[in-house]
Amino acid sequence: MSEQQQNEQQPQFAMQRIYIKDASMESPNAPQVFLKQWQPEVNMDMNSQAKPLDDNNFEVVLTVTVTAKNDGETAFLVEVQQAGIFTIAGLKEDELHHTLGAFCPNILFPYARESVDTLVTKASFPPLMLAPVNFDALYAQQLQQQAAQQAEETH
Repeated sequence: MSEQQQNEQQPQFAMQRIYIKDASMESPNAPQVFLKQWQPEVNMDMNSQAKPLDDNNFEVVLTVTVTAKNDGETAFLVEVQQAGIFTIAGLKEDELHHTLGAFCPNILFPYARESVDTLVTKASFPPLMLAPVNFDALYAQQLQQQAAQQAEETH
């Protein structure tokens, strides 16, 4: 077996680029929000999407939306789409889906977390350190939900 054939069969993974695809920060109740005692209720939503760019390159976009309410009013709303281009080859289909659905978002999350914190502090709010996320558990949960939906559709 030639060296080239062995390299084609070996799993390959490489980050090509990490970038912010989109970012927004809204503080609809400023400046009044700064006059109230700060006791926020923070809610975070996340979503990730992957799309092929060519045979071995994929764009993965992790969207993180954080809403903070203080005294019932929206203090701020931040949305960051942290993206990356990844070269992935030599994986079985289920391994590829797991890599795109859990491993890549796990790589992107610290960048998104830092972007959210930067936007929040630049808007004059206290720093916001988002808690780590277990993307493997979220991916497994998503697979279970899909399996349950398919089971319902077949009955």
